[in-house]
Amino acid sequence: MRIEWQIAFWLAVLVLVGVFGYLFANVLAPFVASLALGYVLDPVVTRLQRLGLNRLSATLVILAIFLILNAVLIFTLGPILGRQLVGFAESLPDYANKLQSLIAGEIASLMQNSGGDWLKKYGVDLPASADELQKALGGFVGQGTQYLGNFLRSLWSGGQALVGIIALVVVTPVLTFYLLLSWPEMVSNLRSLIPPRYRATAFTLAGDIDRALAGFLRGQSLVCLFLGTWYGLGLTLIGLNFGFFIGISAGFLSFIPYVGSTVALVFSIVVALVQGWPHLGLLGLALLVVGTGQFLEGNVLSPKLVGESVGLHPVWLIFALFAFGSLMGFTGMILAVPLAAAMGVLIRFAVKRYKQSALFSGIGLGSA
Repeated sequence: MRIEWQIAFWLAVLVLVGVFGYLFANVLAPFVASLALGYVLDPVVTRLQRLGLNRLSATLVILAIFLILNAVLIFTLGPILGRQLVGFAESLPDYANKLQSLIAGEIASLMQNSGGDWLKKYGVDLPASADELQKALGGFVGQGTQYLGNFLRSLWSGGQALVGIIALVVVTPVLTFYLLLSWPEMVSNLRSLIPPRYRATAFTLAGDIDRALAGFLRGQSLVCLFLGTWYGLGLTLIGLNFGFFIGISAGFLSFIPYVGSTVALVFSIVVALVQGWPHLGLLGLALLVVGTGQFLEGNVLSPKLVGESVGLHPVWLIFALFAFGSLMGFTGMILAVPLAAAMGVLIRFAVKRYKQSALFSGIGLGSA
């Protein structure tokens, strides 16, 4: 088969996989979670086999421990998070309105007292009062609140959230059990599909991708656990309303790069401003908690636990988050980093081969 046909074939496969992911994005979450769990837990099952257990017994032991830990977390933290989630959702419009009033009043006072006369010399008309400025800001704040409300309603509309929770809680362990039980056979079957002449190259690439993904999954999971604990306890101890919910949510979302830290920063600032106004002590404490967590993540945790295992430029990573998120929603954002890491390995391999080719060196191609 000529190289052109091979490229066309793999491009067609890539397009078909992309179309499949786009069409079935809403039902892929438990399957993606099962694959991730199977990938992470398979080495543990293999170690238990070396200790004398068979594959079935080792799989049952690992899943039993995993389910017990999750049940303990759900029954201990679930009621607290549930109450704070309901309270936060009910209080969100009030927080938005109060924040809008605070911003309008402060900006109007600042412009009138500090820069009003100077701006009027250049023909810039200022609102006569805080009420007028609040009306001007009302459209912006209202639109942002509407977007957030529509997003939350889209998550819960039609019972999709309930179905998703049931799928993740019930279906994921079942799928993970069958995947772990047949993981060696699955890997062996996939390897057998690779043509013998390409197996050395394919196995090298697979090893590079495996090291990147394994390092990211293990390291980022520990980072999420630390950040959720740090944000949740820290924001609760300083007395921030809904601090535990904000912290745990930010820690969980930290699995998606930049999302968790942004959630912690934005919601902590909003709640601290409204709750503590006109005093800024609570805002300073909230910024201290979030800032310390981000400093530890960026300078201690991620370099030590995740390191350069993924090897992605931040611009490429942000693009992957937006691209996969727009195509497949939240499932796409979860898949963005692993898929981008795999694509990064393949692209680096392609660039390396290109630089070694006659097309790059010009040897054997004649003069232009």
